[in-house]
Amino acid sequence: MGKLRLSMACSNYDRTRALFDGRVSVDGIELICLDLPIEEMFFRMLRHHEFDVAEVSLSSYALSLFAENSQLIAIPVFPSRFFRHSCIFINRDSGIHEPKDLIGKRVGVPEFQMTAGVWIRGVLSDDYKVPVASVIYLRGGEEEPGRREKIALSLPPDIRLESIPPTKTLSAMLESGEIDALYTARTPSTFGNGSGNVRRLLENYQAIEQDYFSRTKIFPIMHAIVIRRDVYETSRWVAQSLYKAFVQAQRIAYCELYDSAALHCMLPWLVRHAEETRALMGADFWPYGLERNAHTLETFLRYSHEQGLAKRLLKPAELFAPESLESFKI
Repeated sequence: MGKLRLSMACSNYDRTRALFDGRVSVDGIELICLDLPIEEMFFRMLRHHEFDVAEVSLSSYALSLFAENSQLIAIPVFPSRFFRHSCIFINRDSGIHEPKDLIGKRVGVPEFQMTAGVWIRGVLSDDYKVPVASVIYLRGGEEEPGRREKIALSLPPDIRLESIPPTKTLSAMLESGEIDALYTARTPSTFGNGSGNVRRLLENYQAIEQDYFSRTKIFPIMHAIVIRRDVYETSRWVAQSLYKAFVQAQRIAYCELYDSAALHCMLPWLVRHAEETRALMGADFWPYGLERNAHTLETFLRYSHEQGLAKRLLKPAELFAPESLESFKI
């Protein structure tokens, strides 16, 4: 019997590259790898379930579980993680100088349910006492007009969410002052374009994010790997095969960070940066699996529920195929 051929839409990161170039094979599976823009991957998988395996937004995936017939199931592989303190942008004339000044302001969000926004709102609420419902949210395309939520929302009445005009973009509205701030994953094009109208709220974000990790031990998860449920139900063994392969590919990336014979990334002090990260966050600073990510996932799922997105408070184990949560021991 030949291998099972599966399509996989996933970014070609250092931690996934060995799957793309064939250095790591997947037990029983021939992967057809597609490296697509993040927004395209998410849109095509969440709306049309086009791929057998895909990288998707953690928030969108969690919300998809509330559908009458959930079409996706995840494995505890997290190809994208990011501290989002650096992703709060403000107009210089907005009167915002510190987080509490966001209260009462008009804040842009490309999609209210996007993972980056969930983390930003949660951190602002927990650490800076900026209640989620204390601002007016305006959603729409960041760089292109007409963006809509990928998943239908039913928010509590105290959360004010409006759509921007269909011909406008959040990036341009932030620069012009039509909105005061922007919570986003992508840096807006109007930041650093020379006008000086758009800047970060937390300019010393690295020190703030390092302190955040020291206090909370949270390295925020942005994306997860999902399998189309019909593929999983037909061949449940694919969950463990894929998980093993992603772990092996990540191990190669870890080793390459410390390769001083020839740098694998165009950062002059890559090895030093890796050493400093390991000193702060531990040797396996980008962990896969459920156990070491339980606290981070519990925090995210709490935020999703508190912000009116998740219909009930999910438990981390509910997100994943059980076959990917344990392995044999010798």
